[in-house]
Amino acid sequence: MATIGAQFLTLADLYKRTMADRGAQIAAVIEILARLSPLARDAIAVQCNLATKHLTTVRTGLPEATWRRLYQGVQPTKSTTAQVEDTTGMLEAWSEIDSKLVDLSGNPAALRLSEAVAFIEGMTQQFETAIFYENTATKPEALLGLHPRFSVAGTDPYGKQIVKGGGSGSDNTSIWFVTWGENTCHLLYPMGSMAGLQRDDKGKGIKQNSDGSVYDVHREKFTWDCGLSVRDPRYIARVCNIDASDLAGGTPPQLIPLMIEAYHLLQNTYAGQLSANMESPGAMRTVVYCNRLIAKHLHLQARLDVKNSTLKIENVEGRPITTFEGIPIHVTDALVNTEATIP
Repeated sequence: MATIGAQFLTLADLYKRTMADRGAQIAAVIEILARLSPLARDAIAVQCNLATKHLTTVRTGLPEATWRRLYQGVQPTKSTTAQVEDTTGMLEAWSEIDSKLVDLSGNPAALRLSEAVAFIEGMTQQFETAIFYENTATKPEALLGLHPRFSVAGTDPYGKQIVKGGGSGSDNTSIWFVTWGENTCHLLYPMGSMAGLQRDDKGKGIKQNSDGSVYDVHREKFTWDCGLSVRDPRYIARVCNIDASDLAGGTPPQLIPLMIEAYHLLQNTYAGQLSANMESPGAMRTVVYCNRLIAKHLHLQARLDVKNSTLKIENVEGRPITTFEGIPIHVTDALVNTEATIP
């Protein structure tokens, strides 16, 4: 296992290092997750420092220096900090397949994997939705996502990072700039456990119906214990109140000026773009997240304006990726078009 503070690992990295003994099965899960979830590809995962909770010390103020004269003393000063506690939630699902169907399939492993894929996709969608929208104030057993943290524009560390797009009502969407890193923003997993989605084959067992009849089933348990820590809000920016109806209707708001404004709210963005090796100390990775509606308009903008130095289409691993000032734009269906207006 990597030492926290020395190596920052994505979920796929952690799978490979801690689950090698499960061979092809875990490789299949990694492949499925990577295909389904940009967050699973991008985010780093850090083990909690308090069992299922993570206590983070956030610096809230810097010490002030004094212009000193000869023979004049200087008062000692200090920085100020605050502690933030983030929790992890337990996402779980069970699969049951009639053992007779498994026997008749001719390829039991393939049949069970085909069913597992549906569970993995469903849990992945819930995971991504939770990272953006889940709120422990209304669902204490879940995790605290980005939306409730960056929900009111203002002067606090979170409110400063919000750019409002001018939309109203409840048909809005958002664009997120997220800088992943141990000291910026990262996923959490409980102490002593394993990061990411776990697939546990429970084997064959007896299923009893309410009428007392029984039959054999093959069971699998799927679990994903995860949380989110925002250690430094200055490395995240949100463009909110983007009117989805205007986008769909062909009269889109000017997205590029809004994104430029958000870009310049980020702390040390240039360093975040340079840190491609997420296992180097202090590594960061900045990614833009949006839904398909936003991505389509940004893609069209990049195609139409070939002289545009802000948006570009680059070939990454054999597929076209739209970038904004060199930052990759990743599409996630978790971001909805039904957000309420952010005040």
